[in-house]
Amino acid sequence: MSQFASSLREAARFIQDHDRFLVVNHVNPDGDATGSLLAMGWLLRQLSKQAVLVNEGMTPEKFMFLPGASEILNASEALPQKYDAVITCDCGDKSRVGRVEHWFAEGCELLNIDHHPTNDHFGTSNLIRTDAAATCEILYDLVCFMQLTVSPEMATCLYAGLLTDTGGFRYSNTTPHLMQAASALLSYGVQPGILAERLLETITAGHLKLLRKVLQTMEFSENNRVVSMAVTRCDMEEAGANDEDTEGLVNYGRNVEGVEVGVLYKEKNAGEVKVSMRSRSIIDVAAIAKSLDGGGHVRASGCTIKGGIEEARQIISDKLREAFQAAEESSYD
Repeated sequence: MSQFASSLREAARFIQDHDRFLVVNHVNPDGDATGSLLAMGWLLRQLSKQAVLVNEGMTPEKFMFLPGASEILNASEALPQKYDAVITCDCGDKSRVGRVEHWFAEGCELLNIDHHPTNDHFGTSNLIRTDAAATCEILYDLVCFMQLTVSPEMATCLYAGLLTDTGGFRYSNTTPHLMQAASALLSYGVQPGILAERLLETITAGHLKLLRKVLQTMEFSENNRVVSMAVTRCDMEEAGANDEDTEGLVNYGRNVEGVEVGVLYKEKNAGEVKVSMRSRSIIDVAAIAKSLDGGGHVRASGCTIKGGIEEARQIISDKLREAFQAAEESSYD
């Protein structure tokens, strides 16, 4: 039996052995985090299990049309309850659950379902497949393994994760297995046009106003192989934007012809900057993020740096320069 097949069996046993679950995704949830959270909720309810879905903060408005999204609790607004059985979805490490960890009972059993290469296997049970494009792809495998019925609601949530984490099936993580899963989900009533329109095409006025400001901060470095941009709290206020409106801004830099890495510096609180990085084919930005207590994927990662934007720029610039030098040296070997 393969390692992944063994993990599927262990995950199925975890679910069968408990009746009341807390299901959690990561802070600032994206489409895969929200889709996998909701899909797990539908899976557990099908088995007549009790499931409480929660994340730190509000669920982004763009995902609220997904089936069951209105049931997701905001941990910042609800009193913590203690759960002995916890399932985390799309969390590369335990810190990614944020303040929801206060809801975990001491000594709780935890099923960690994830696809990030930087995942540290923090669960008492771990269902990890790092070659999966999305956590929703792993959940689809689990549904098939457990021979469960795929409802239209579950299919829609799973498809949302596949769609968003592959950039509309455009990224290099789009595999035959993933496309087979997507094809199967379409047969259960998924409406691909509606999902693509809502999740990939629609932007807010706040995003557009913020983009106009951010593009003015664009800087080229490393022989035009790196494009960096920055957004301040003042920019956010003037644009009438929220955190959701920063989604996708980093891609504008990476998508420039000839550019290998795009970086977005986002001022959070005083003395704290969130860094998002996207690479094309050479630089492992996950390694850079991990060295700064962040994480993610080889081509899409992030971290948080104490200090101001200029300090963060210097730190990331040094890391990228080292990465380019290492890549050049290895090409000579």
